[in-house]
Amino acid sequence: MDDIVISVENLSKKYDLGVIGTGTFSKDLNRWWARMRHKPDPYAKIGEVDHGNRLGQTILALDDVSFDVKRGEVLGIIGRNGAGKSTLLKILSQVTAPSSGKVKIKGRIGSLLEVGTGFHPELTGRENLYLNGAILGMSKAEVNRKFDEIVDFSGVEKFIDTPVKRYSSGMYVRLAFAVAAHLEPEILIVDEVLAVGDAEFQKKCLGKMSDVAHEGRTVLFVSHNMGAVKKLCTQVLLLNKGSMISLGTTKQIIDQYLNGHENIGFSTIELADKDTKVHWQGKGLRVIIKDESGNLRNVFKIGEKWVIYLEFEIFTPLNHMIAGIGLTTNEAISLVTYWSKPAKLNPGKYKVEFICDIPLKASILNITVGLSDHETTFYYCQGVGTIEISEVSINETPFRTTGAGLLLGNQDSIICAL
Repeated sequence: MDDIVISVENLSKKYDLGVIGTGTFSKDLNRWWARMRHKPDPYAKIGEVDHGNRLGQTILALDDVSFDVKRGEVLGIIGRNGAGKSTLLKILSQVTAPSSGKVKIKGRIGSLLEVGTGFHPELTGRENLYLNGAILGMSKAEVNRKFDEIVDFSGVEKFIDTPVKRYSSGMYVRLAFAVAAHLEPEILIVDEVLAVGDAEFQKKCLGKMSDVAHEGRTVLFVSHNMGAVKKLCTQVLLLNKGSMISLGTTKQIIDQYLNGHENIGFSTIELADKDTKVHWQGKGLRVIIKDESGNLRNVFKIGEKWVIYLEFEIFTPLNHMIAGIGLTTNEAISLVTYWSKPAKLNPGKYKVEFICDIPLKASILNITVGLSDHETTFYYCQGVGTIEISEVSINETPFRTTGAGLLLGNQDSIICAL
């Protein structure tokens, strides 16, 4: 069809795990011959752990993905971290090649996949603007015509003749987005880089992407901000573990994502897989995340409550046992900690339930687990799983804070036998 500008057919991308190559064909051949004879890697450094046991193992970043995008359509691509969103955009932008499948694209692509994509750090903002224009196939006259508009939109006119290596990440994003959006690509591809910009600039970017779509050009937009996706996108593609879950109207797919149907596997977290240390007093067993109705989920709208169940095992009698759950942002900022009431426990398996309700804007929260006795922590495991808040906050109710700036969660949870 003439109005289809992107056609993706059975697209897959496979990555090999372990050591891939030595840098020369002869050394690769020698390594292969040693492996065929079950000999150690001849080029491994002394004392280095041999990862050869992982050779031959692969991971599918994308698995048989197929869809079409029409001219003038704004397609949102959503899914949890590691779903394959960025890999898909890199293939569409021709940054990397697919392992199998076909991609057909009609028109010039402008991509903003990460901060400073395509920028040379030693060149000034002005020079990078012309460089990016040339990469997009624009003539110098075309760039000249758009130059003032781009600089004005970016808000970095004072620093336009400064090498971009001295720019902050926010300045990088401002100029890079302004270049990508104003040099008239038929297809604009934007990854989650807008999260780096301030609120005012994000609003300008969303408005510009809307204008680009109304001009008949196509936009592919990856974001964890469901409010922005809902406002901007006409269609949404949902990915999970490299597979395409569904493609449909914005409301339908966002509701499916927020209801967590494809995230059930991430709502029960086995702690034995996260921690390999030996703990003689006790250890965590698993973390289970549910909504108030008891459904397994780890994606929630703002204002929703959720429940975190922590199951653990005690090996020796403890007189002042406390179990805790901590939530931190992706920037490693400690946000809130929930503690149980102190309990006297005999050896055995136990569980504790924490009811959570945090008035946040769209955010990814990382879970940390801790077990302690008489203020001595004997089990501690960071980043065991995530909870996603996927709606813009309208409730700014403040929490009580400690001197360290942590939010205080409830401390009324009672430890029960498992």
